[in-house]
Amino acid sequence: MSDFQNLIIESLAAHHHKLAFSCGVDTLDNYLQKQAKQDVKRRISRVFVAVSVDRPTEIIAYYTLSSLSLELSELPTELAKKLPKHPIPAALIGRLACSTNAQGQGIGKLLLMNAIKRTLNISDQIAIYALVVDAIDNQAASFYTQYGFSPIAINSQRLFLPLKNI
Repeated sequence: MSDFQNLIIESLAAHHHKLAFSCGVDTLDNYLQKQAKQDVKRRISRVFVAVSVDRPTEIIAYYTLSSLSLELSELPTELAKKLPKHPIPAALIGRLACSTNAQGQGIGKLLLMNAIKRTLNISDQIAIYALVVDAIDNQAASFYTQYGFSPIAINSQRLFLPLKNI
């Protein structure tokens, strides 16, 4: 599975086997299996899946992207002082999950880098101040902080990465 050259990251489509995906976290599994298609259809979220060239229907990992507004009161005070007094545009990685047999192989990092790149590309067209993620637990928060994300508030599982820092 660690051969990234055979990995494709693409939009979730009907041919992908959502029901077979399992990452070991029920909320993440259930989202992909039961809710993702509806969110895409309603334009609530975009879902991107990693599949291998050899098995294009088997979802190895996935992440979601959507838009978000951050209130100044949500941001660290020192940062908020430097920003305009209105909601700040951001992109949200709502979920990021790797199947149990793909965990620990760097695929999560690959998906995160893809989400960052995708967000940077879009930020050339529309204003996006930061990329935000709601870490599901401390282990997930630790994963994101190693790539420059910082908590929005003390003891917060909501983390952000200003695009200018990338």
